Amino acid sequence: MHKLTGHLRRPHALTRNLSSCFAYGLHSLRFHSKLIRKSAMAGILSMLLSAASSAAFAMPEIMPLSEVMPGMSGTAYTVMDASGEMRSFQVDVVGINGTGRDDSKMIMARAYGPLIDETDGVLQGMSGSPVYIEDRLVGALSIVIKDTSRRNFFIMPIERMLPLWDMPDTKGKIQFPTIDLKKIAEEKVEQEVTEEEVEEADRLDIPSDAAVSAREKEKTQETAAGTEAEANLQDGKTASAAAVGAETASKEQQPKAQEEMASFGFSGFHDAGLSFLNKKLAPFGLQGKYQTDFSATSPAGGTTYQADIGPGDAVGVALIYGDFYVGATGTVTAVDGNRLLAFGHPFMHNGNVNYLMTDASVIGSVQSELTGMKIANGGNIIGRINQDRASGVAGIVGTFPEVVPMRVNVKDTALNRDESYGVRIAYNENMLTSLSAAVLYAAISNTSDTQDESTATVKFSIRTDAANGGILKRTNMFYSPTDVGQVAILEMAEMLNVICTNTDAASSILDMQFDVTVDSGRNTASLVSAVPDKMKVKPGETVNFKTTIKPYRKEKEVLTIPYTVPKTQKKGTMNLDLRGGGFIPVNQLAMMQAADMEKTQTTRDKLRNLLALGKNNEIIIAPGAVTEVMSEAEQKKAIREAVEASKRQTEEHHVNLLGATPAEGQSPEKKFETNYIIDNVIHATLQVEND
Repeated sequence: MHKLTGHLRRPHALTRNLSSCFAYGLHSLRFHSKLIRKSAMAGILSMLLSAASSAAFAMPEIMPLSEVMPGMSGTAYTVMDASGEMRSFQVDVVGINGTGRDDSKMIMARAYGPLIDETDGVLQGMSGSPVYIEDRLVGALSIVIKDTSRRNFFIMPIERMLPLWDMPDTKGKIQFPTIDLKKIAEEKVEQEVTEEEVEEADRLDIPSDAAVSAREKEKTQETAAGTEAEANLQDGKTASAAAVGAETASKEQQPKAQEEMASFGFSGFHDAGLSFLNKKLAPFGLQGKYQTDFSATSPAGGTTYQADIGPGDAVGVALIYGDFYVGATGTVTAVDGNRLLAFGHPFMHNGNVNYLMTDASVIGSVQSELTGMKIANGGNIIGRINQDRASGVAGIVGTFPEVVPMRVNVKDTALNRDESYGVRIAYNENMLTSLSAAVLYAAISNTSDTQDESTATVKFSIRTDAANGGILKRTNMFYSPTDVGQVAILEMAEMLNVICTNTDAASSILDMQFDVTVDSGRNTASLVSAVPDKMKVKPGETVNFKTTIKPYRKEKEVLTIPYTVPKTQKKGTMNLDLRGGGFIPVNQLAMMQAADMEKTQTTRDKLRNLLALGKNNEIIIAPGAVTEVMSEAEQKKAIREAVEASKRQTEEHHVNLLGATPAEGQSPEKKFETNYIIDNVIHATLQVEND
């Protein structure tokens, strides 16, 4: 033990990462200005300026693979329980696995000693434990050898891990402006807030309107989603197990080290939520396996700016952090300054990545005849994992990833429950949609605690530079006879998918907020009739439809819906459809035009189109099927004219689909919002006369 700490620990330089610490603190001050006043400002600055001396680590001398010989003995180090004590066990080198290039070879070894006797072999979660021979670092415990005793394992050579520190890193990172500490100390924050607002903003990490304004002004200096990474969401009640996995060996055949990836741990997901999560993770070859909740021993989930973490310590890698958690824990192999290597095998093998790095507290271990695992709770965010490769993971302590803060409030009227959930999601364009959908579904499922028929009203806002005005807002109603959460997430997922597949540039997402109300039962209605107050109309004239609807198992209701005939409407019979907003007309030219326009649509166009779609609880009155027979050439001409007219209307009247509507009489559609999901279509006719 003394050999490990003796040559790795050195006095901590006060200036190590101090500018980053100051910058991170200022970043938090700027975007939480409503939460800081007078003494609070002084206290935070004092904290930043009085960075305590703690242990840092330097890269030890290594033993290259070429010098490793069968019969050599060494020592491995790891933390095994809540005491945090560094334990050791002995290692004998059996041989070198592989006859090809050095970048594919691994070291076969066998573990023994009192610790191994206690655990009956190597456990999942020990992966990354540093192995030393003659006081030189050889590599990291990687994976056990299949179909043999768990005392047999492979060591990932340190030579295969070191290149991770020098690989390209282009993924999202927080960038900080220049800091003027004297100016900060002299500035005063003028805004007042209530204690409740302070607690809520601290917990959920949602910036004030003033912060948003400031954020827009400094957009050239800072990444949008990154502005939230330093906030302090509560709930460190996360636990996971980074798996070493069981791989195979036999005396007759040289064992092969198949790639092993971390087994996901999760927290906060009930059974339905976990099932949904695994369905979303399946395309990535992942599955959440272990859930634990050691709230009594978990640290408060926040951010540590200068973490004291070294070889043998537990470390976490997280995709979702907060009231819900998805990630894994393993062991640190080596630290050099603020650079870290861990795991000795991939997390997800995604190359250059943008994950949350956390410290972790080991709880204990469990064993069986076939397997065993070391269980640890993910703790505070301490940095960013930026490489996820075959030989392990690498990251930077004190540098933080771009994240997407997400808040969900769910109210269940039947149970009289009102629950709020807050998480931060590591911004990975390929996974953000799936992870966000899993969080929203789990929040609904956990609160409502039922998969019986329900109706959900979902209101959400997504602040992103991909949208006009910087924000996407939408409210819609959803019904399902079983598990309404499955359909309640669909619109959000579709919008996020458009944002994350922006073909022009990577989009930033500042935050996402969801408010969901769940009512038990079926809240739908059918259209019965629509009678106009006059049959003969002129272009531009308004007619009122007396519309009767029949809610499910309730009395009929009568609504008056005004409809303005388009000024361009031709003389003759005008067929109108009255339909629920979720219905698409059978004879929909827009369906044909969408296929033609899809390739040329920008991301903003796509988002505008999604926001313009009818809502399930709307009654839409719009021109219906054309009665006259049109040739193929006439149909194509009609489509072109419709597309051009739509473009002109948008340009001339500056249509803002985030809220504004076209000038009166310009739109051929009328949308009328109701308290029910409209589940059918009916028809009406008008006679249009000349002016």
